[in-house]
Amino acid sequence: MKKHFILFDLDGTLLNTEEGITKSIRHAWQHISGEVVDLKKLRIFIGPPLRSKFVEVFGLPQEQAEEMLRVYRERYMVRSKFETKLYPDVREVLTDLKKKGYILAVASSKNLTACMELLCHFDIDGFFDYIGGATDDGKISKKADVLKMTLERLGVEDVNRCILVGDTQYDAWGAREVGMDCLGVSYGFGTREELEKAGVVDIVNSMREVEAYFED
Repeated sequence: MKKHFILFDLDGTLLNTEEGITKSIRHAWQHISGEVVDLKKLRIFIGPPLRSKFVEVFGLPQEQAEEMLRVYRERYMVRSKFETKLYPDVREVLTDLKKKGYILAVASSKNLTACMELLCHFDIDGFFDYIGGATDDGKISKKADVLKMTLERLGVEDVNRCILVGDTQYDAWGAREVGMDCLGVSYGFGTREELEKAGVVDIVNSMREVEAYFED
């Protein structure tokens, strides 16, 4: 069945947000612990919900995880726009897909306010019929929950007509949980091996290859 709704992950799929995320996490962890961490070691935080990942990786009690998240967001909201890059051909591919009649949306585990800030900063927010992100209170943060909310807001009746484009196993797992296919991209923060193990339908290497996938 032809896909009609294309949902995009944000970090590692449309935007290269590594610098802003890792520097903000390092800043927040230094605030909590006084330690300075190598930025490369913090790439594991790109993709999953941060609140639960802080607890898992740093072994923080919930109260400290909340404080770390607050400090992270405080820095990220001010600096992220200047530490983020649009991946090559994103604007052109989104333009082409819209012209071909696809309904486009964003479904990200990133805080919704940050999603909107970045999409507006790069002037690509107008391509999307809906932008879904995590809520401030953490009630919606898992990928599957964001996807469910996004599909509901789009009025989707047949999930088989939808596909998620994402770069990590968290995207693939979330899509599978709601019954969607996931197209993996190799240029983001996940590995080809983890995407294959997570059950993506295919893996492409650029935004132009994303477009070509839907031409087939």
